[in-house]
Amino acid sequence: MHTKKLGNSDLFITPIGFGAWAIGGSGWEFAWGYQDDRESVAAIWEALDSGVNWIDTAAVYGLGHSEQVVGQTLQGMNNRPYIFTKCSMVWDEKRQIGHRLKAASIRRECDASLRRLGVETIDLYQVHWPDPDDEIEEGWATLAALKREGKVRYIGVSNFNVDQMKRAQAIAPITSLQPRYSLVHREVEDESLPFCARENIGVIAYSPMASGLLTGAMTRERITNLPDDDWRKHHPDFQEPQLSRNLRLVSLLRTIGKRTGRTPAEVAVAWVLHNQTVTGAIVGARRPGQVRGVIGAGEFHLTPREIAEIDGFFVREAA
Repeated sequence: MHTKKLGNSDLFITPIGFGAWAIGGSGWEFAWGYQDDRESVAAIWEALDSGVNWIDTAAVYGLGHSEQVVGQTLQGMNNRPYIFTKCSMVWDEKRQIGHRLKAASIRRECDASLRRLGVETIDLYQVHWPDPDDEIEEGWATLAALKREGKVRYIGVSNFNVDQMKRAQAIAPITSLQPRYSLVHREVEDESLPFCARENIGVIAYSPMASGLLTGAMTRERITNLPDDDWRKHHPDFQEPQLSRNLRLVSLLRTIGKRTGRTPAEVAVAWVLHNQTVTGAIVGARRPGQVRGVIGAGEFHLTPREIAEIDGFFVREAA
């Protein structure tokens, strides 16, 4: 796969990265249900063997478990992929999740992530959520200090709006923004993406397949049968009235993909990558075989006609 420079860094990343949210397993607030660690490891290796050169995780995924699985998978690897992780979501002894951007808390998180991942330096360290808002400046200044100290190579933000990015930029340059961005969620197109383009901030889109909704494998029956600890079961995207619209969208993606032997997932991710401001898209996988169904999006380019077909779908739905 080709690579693209991430913002102001010297990191050249593939258009698709491995997303490690779901491999955090069950037993926490934003879980995707039970996960077999052996399948997680196999899925990571499948992504790396396919040419993917970065993994995105977070301390909170599985309350540390995702980082542990990533670290164990890459142990002893000479030419390891870039490792991106996040801070600011912390948990207590009762596994209750809160938000904290105080300096001491971030430093504890960073040290814990380094231990779990088994690395001396994190390639990209990101503030997961701008919460609490009044601690943004302290948190971002702490990430800048960690960069100076060599614990992290570059620093980024996730889920920040433009005003919050401006506040961070006044302290230290932002290498990347990680926003939710897909055909189902396009809110960042109006302000955040243009701002990133102007400021040379890389964009790493998360949930480009809307958390599995646009893969073509999600049906009403499957959603009904999702385990109760899978957060998607109760999310509005997977419930009416949005669900019917989203399944009609998947039908269109399937039609477009069939013309060139592509899956609906590849069409959905290719649409995200079609935006030139987007540097890369995070694609999650929970077991081997899933990567093969989407990896082709990294080299697949939608035609103007296909983009127009997708735009026309939303015009008709709005009417």
